[in-house]
Order: sequence, then structure tokens, then C-alpha cells
Amino acid sequence: MTDPDDVMFSPAVKAEQTRLGSRAMFEGREWKTEITDDLRQFLGIVDTFFLATASADGRPYIQHRGGPPGFLKTIGTHTLAFADFAGNRQYITLGHLKENDRAHIFVLHFATQQRVKLWGRARVVENDLELMERLVDPTYKARPQRAIVFTLETWDINCPQHIVPRYSEVEIAPGMNRLVARIKELEEEVARLKAGR
Repeated sequence: MTDPDDVMFSPAVKAEQTRLGSRAMFEGREWKTEITDDLRQFLGIVDTFFLATASADGRPYIQHRGGPPGFLKTIGTHTLAFADFAGNRQYITLGHLKENDRAHIFVLHFATQQRVKLWGRARVVENDLELMERLVDPTYKARPQRAIVFTLETWDINCPQHIVPRYSEVEIAPGMNRLVARIKELEEEVARLKAGR
């Protein structure tokens, strides 16, 4: 396996790190190369991420992927996969992966102010019913067309700096439900107090 430091940092990146004084921070560091329980739990709540690919000549492309929480599944110690739902029919990611399997997954979870970066290689898998059964949530309404399987080479967590907390409807619903119930209680109490005058 390629050294994770070489996967993350090209010679040009290492040169810039040296020039700007940060290279020593990364030399000899033990980068994560396997899916840990912490990463698995984190991905279990994620409902959105970005997948980066590049053409054979290096033209980059980043595509948003969304689905039900946990749709980016861990299917081994070095493997992630997700159902590829019908989209805009440009098929840029599919074309890129035919000629260049290097890929990057960037997960930004606003509610917990976490960002996780995963480097690896990806491939498209079609007509594998057993795999699709593992990946598809039958209650999710989008139509899956294929799977994308991502073989992890290394990953890292960044600091929460500059991530402004934002929350999805699902994340704020419990708090809102408590507020609505409390408002109802208070309105009923006010009505009783007014009636007792």
C-alpha cells in the first residue's frame, strides 16, 4: 500500500509545506488507514457528502451526494459504498471513474462542526443485487441506479474552525416539538387563569 502521507500530499504540496513551515507537523504522523468505530458511527448520521473525481488529464469535478442518514455505508475495514441515485444525467463522475479511479470523499457535518476527508479509489458497480440490498433504504423514495464502491487509502479529521453550525429539520425536530408542547401547556394555563377571574 502507498504511504498515506504520499496519498495526501504530493511532492509539490510537501514543498509548499516546507516553504511555509508546516511540513514538520505532518512528518512521521500516523494517519488513519482503516475504518474505525468512531468513523463508522459518524457516517451513520451523515446524510450528505461531496465526492471528488478527476478525468485522465486532471480536470476535477465535485459532486454532491445525499440520501437518508447513514447511506454512505461501511462494508469492510477499508471499503465504503453508496447507492448512486438517479440525477441530472451528466454522468461526469461515471466517466471520470472509467479513466481515473482516484477519488476523494469530503464530509462536512454542520450540526457537530466536523469535517472528515477520505482519500481512496472508487469504482462503479452495476447489476449487483446483493450489494444494492445492503445499500438501499427501501423507505427512501429516490431510485438507485448503481453502486459506487470506495476503497479507503487514508483519512483525516479537520478542526471545526470556520464551520458555522446549521441543523437539518430532523436534527431540530425534537427541540421544536418540546417547545411546541410547552407553548401549548402555557396557553392552556393562561386560558385557565383567565377563566378563573
